[in-house]
Amino acid sequence: MIQDKVLLEDWIVACRSEDVKEKPIQIILMGERLAIFRNSEGVHAFRDLCIHRGAALSLGEVKNDCIVCPYHGWEYNHDGECVRIPQLPEGRTIPKKAKAESYACMEKYGFIWVNLANNNPEFFRYEEMESIAFQNVIWGPQGVQAKPPRIIENFLDVGHLAVLHEGYLGAASHRVIQNYSVHKENGRIYTDEIPIYQPDPDGSGKPKYVYYTYEIMRPLTVKFTKRDHENNTEMTIVLTVRPVNENESVAYGILSFDYETGLTDEEIVKFQNEIFAQDKPIVENQKPEELPLDLQVELSLICDRMSIAYRQYLKELGVVLGTA
Repeated sequence: MIQDKVLLEDWIVACRSEDVKEKPIQIILMGERLAIFRNSEGVHAFRDLCIHRGAALSLGEVKNDCIVCPYHGWEYNHDGECVRIPQLPEGRTIPKKAKAESYACMEKYGFIWVNLANNNPEFFRYEEMESIAFQNVIWGPQGVQAKPPRIIENFLDVGHLAVLHEGYLGAASHRVIQNYSVHKENGRIYTDEIPIYQPDPDGSGKPKYVYYTYEIMRPLTVKFTKRDHENNTEMTIVLTVRPVNENESVAYGILSFDYETGLTDEEIVKFQNEIFAQDKPIVENQKPEELPLDLQVELSLICDRMSIAYRQYLKELGVVLGTA
């Protein structure tokens, strides 16, 4: 397991809710192999290891609300206690050591989240997904050969929109970023509304300014809101990242709209995939791979204020993974 006290004590996305059906699945999170399964009590995350002979519990099945080892049929309930060993005679006591290691697990906002430290911290709130006014679309998984902080910072970077995403999220004629401030209050870190000129932000074929607000929610979870004041509409995207190992990550997202997009969920996901495909080779080739928390290492501009705030936030928390 990757040793990062801050991240181990946080809720980290493991997979989409829809990924966990009748059979257990294997997920690697922070270098730890997990077996995630669903029963009548909800979703559960175990270390993907049977105490008997080291078999992967994720290769087994769920029966009688228990996860069953595929090798010798040992059955573990949702607390990790072994409740049946087929090889023992009827009535024989099951050894106390016969347990599976379990982790705190939660299903929320269309995803399964795991807390490897089992300290059940308070979960962030995403109000848009709790409101009936918004249409919500789950995006991902997207594998990335990069460390999580680089992926997160790319999402918070307003200066690249009219360069890397020219014709989609910006225009070459409008690359200047107007001055903005970052605010820190009541545990929130967020920006002013930043005017962004876009070629066709509402499907009308007419270019105009929309307004972006960025917010840091957790070390590996961030959000941006796009407001169209002319049409009085709002769109938000939450990006959250699962560290697989030291160098590999998986990105997920939630896209929320308070207006009728005229698109199917599949079309919305397809467009988001196209945007992410432009970002991916950049973050996979950035040097150093670790995000420098010393602000003197890389040259920053005023328009990088949110990136700077994110680096300061990680430093204050003591995040180790993917930082330098």
